[in-house]
This record gives sequence, C-alpha cells and structure tokens, in this order.
Amino acid sequence: MNENTKILLCYNEPFAAYQNYLGKTVLNESEKTDLSETEFIMNLNLIETLLKKKYPKTYLLGFDGDIPKAIKQLLAISPDIIFNFVESIEGNSRYEVFVTGMFDLLGFQYTGNSSLCLGNCLIKYRTKQLLKFNNINSPDYKIFRVNDKFSTADFKLKFPVILKLAYEDASIGISEFSVVHDLKTLRKQVNYLLREFKQDVLAEEYIKGRELNVSIFAGEVLPISEILFKGLPGNLPKIVTYEAKWSPESVYYKYTNPKCPADLTETQASRIKKVALEAYNALGCRDYVRVDIRLSQNNKPYVIEVNPNPDISPGTGFVRSAKHAGYEYEDILYKLAELAYKRKKYDQEIAA
Repeated sequence: MNENTKILLCYNEPFAAYQNYLGKTVLNESEKTDLSETEFIMNLNLIETLLKKKYPKTYLLGFDGDIPKAIKQLLAISPDIIFNFVESIEGNSRYEVFVTGMFDLLGFQYTGNSSLCLGNCLIKYRTKQLLKFNNINSPDYKIFRVNDKFSTADFKLKFPVILKLAYEDASIGISEFSVVHDLKTLRKQVNYLLREFKQDVLAEEYIKGRELNVSIFAGEVLPISEILFKGLPGNLPKIVTYEAKWSPESVYYKYTNPKCPADLTETQASRIKKVALEAYNALGCRDYVRVDIRLSQNNKPYVIEVNPNPDISPGTGFVRSAKHAGYEYEDILYKLAELAYKRKKYDQEIAA
C-alpha cells in the first residue's frame, strides 16, 4: 500500500426503524433513536482524518435505501479497499450481509468479516447451532417466532431465562425486563418484543456469573476485559442492556464498567482465550471480532455472543483491549487496511 491507495469508508446512514430501542416502554422522545448508529457517525470524521495521514485518497460513502445510487458512486470512486462499517440499510440489520455480498460481486475487497460469517453471527440461533456443533459451550435456547402462535407447551429451559431479539446487535431490545424467572413474565416480555420489534425472539438460559469480552485482532487474542456491575442495584439483573451502552444518564450506564485486563488466574485466562478462539474459528471469522463469554459460578465459560466487526470507535471495548496489547488507535485502522489489501493482492494473483 502507498499514498495513492484509494480507501472508501462505507457506512449506513442513521435510520429510526423502531419506535424505541430499549426493550421496554419509552420514557422520552430521545430514546426513539438508535444511539449506537448516531454515536458512530460522530466518530467517522476522526477515522477519516487518521487514515488520510497515511492515505490521502480516503473518501466517505453513506448507504441508505437508494442502492442503485450507492453502486454508481462506488463504481465511480473504484476504491482499492473498502472500510466496511455498514451494519444495516434503513434500520434493517439483515441487509448487512447483502452489502458485503454486493462488494464481493463487484470485485471490491473490504475490511472485516465475510458475508457468510456476518450472516451466521447475525442470526443468533445459527451462531449457537455452529457453536454446539463444534462442542463449544453455549447456553441452551428456544426460538419464539413472529408468525407462530405463542406457546410454552414444550418450553424446557431452566429459569432464569434471558430474552434477546434474534437478529439484532448493540443490545437493541435488551433491558432489565429481559431476564425472566417464570412463565408468566416470559409470556409478557416475549409478546412485548414480538409486537414492538416484529422479529423472532431468542430465549436463552441465563448464566449467573462474570461477563467477559474477548477481542481477537488478526488472529491475536487481546487482553480479556470484564464488565463489572459493582454498585448496580440488587433488583436489576447483571446484564449489558441497551441503556448500559448508549444512555449515559441511566443507572445501567453508570454501573456497568469495564476492567481490562480482567482479574483472572492464568489457568482461567488461558481457558477463556482458548474457547474464544475456538468460537472465532467455528464461525469463520477474520480481521476483528469480539466474543462475549459468561463465566459461570463454577468457572465454566459459555459463549453468549460472537460479534464480527465490533464497534471500533475510540473508548470501545475492542479498542481498550487493543491498547493494552500495545496498539495505538491509528495502528488498528492501518492494520485493518493492510489485511484487506493483502486479500486484494491475493485475489489479483489468483486471477492472473
């Protein structure tokens, strides 16, 4: 790569797809916006500025519902590599996979994970199927589908249970009401999520224990981070809700604080990193990923999420772990560019 390398930063324009994102009754109008998207947009200019220091030909392209227009602009710029920050189209996260598929068909190389990996990780129950097939511990689960009649007749999970939207990330739809302890509250919250978000709901056995984030960068397992819930009121479940990530004035935001590196014995850390890397390989991940793990009270690690292309805004968990491994922020960006460029050169050699 050199100063003439053309880099295009592709991202999705913010779009309010839901009435609210909290997974509970909306309290004010500001909570009707997906704060995960708007916050990332604010950091795009910083990413562009840092990349331009090394690669002056760096451009931005926002995606909305006008895909033909985006393709036309993409072909006109004809970048050497694309920084793929597109996570949805007009709020529909399932279109994330199609955007990378479009890049593939048009012959553009991009940062981050492949279409297949993104699809398998987006559909939470498919992630769990692949994990279990590869003998990786993940909590037992059940799917409640939008078009099926609600029934708990064959419900065999052990309470408490945590409820998640089947095709979302950024903790959308997760609140203190997501952890349920009986069939009555299960029915109430599942029906609420089905009605408000109009997508399938994943019910998963809730693992009581420590919450750990394991970031993997170019195959390197970075220092483990732990989410500490010290100070969180005892009546609230120790989980990372939407408010914990995006609502600074909320109780959850104030009392879900990261600690990196996590306080773990060498044996615990080694086992957790091994499990995270196994999950990374089972899902066909590459470049950068965050694996979320619950360490049970008997120190058994359970993979609860595999997050390809995690947020790399300054101050995020991935960036924090990378810093403890010796990476400055611009190092992350340059490394991602180099990884994509190597794939581009390999594709060219194969085609020659």
